[in-house]
Amino acid sequence: MICVHLQSAYRPTVRDIDYRVLLRFPQKVRNMGTTDFLPVKPRHQWEWHSCHQHYHSMDAFSHYDLLDISTGLKVAEGHKASFCLEDTGCDPGFHRRYACTAHTQGLSPGCHDTYAANIDCQWIDITDVPPGNYILKVTVNPDFLVPESDFSNNVVRCEVIYTGIYIQTRNCILTGM
Repeated sequence: MICVHLQSAYRPTVRDIDYRVLLRFPQKVRNMGTTDFLPVKPRHQWEWHSCHQHYHSMDAFSHYDLLDISTGLKVAEGHKASFCLEDTGCDPGFHRRYACTAHTQGLSPGCHDTYAANIDCQWIDITDVPPGNYILKVTVNPDFLVPESDFSNNVVRCEVIYTGIYIQTRNCILTGM
């Protein structure tokens, strides 16, 4: 269901200089599987992303949904396209093998990739969302395009309290789809 909150940023009357309220947050994606998590498309098929001004290897690496805590209905959404999928860090006993500077992309088992909250286009536009209690749902590999041994650990849900001035996020847990 698409509601008014999802559409307001895309109305023809919205200009680049209009004031928007953005929910920004970091994202850490860990490969908990036993094989490499690799981009869907080969490098020669990557697509230009106008917001980031660079090429992306996956159209939707993650989906971000803001859900009404009472009804579960989506009130706002966003997504992250994949550009630089690399081993930012690894658990003890695992080693980094993928680095964007080496033109290789992927996530090794036991390693993670971290995206800071200030990355452009990695946000949810909450301009039209009223203050209240919500759930932030982050889904990695939302379209199941990358083969995995277990898709049940691809969703994180966090409680969100939005006052209209600030947001508090708490109780983030891995959940099923």
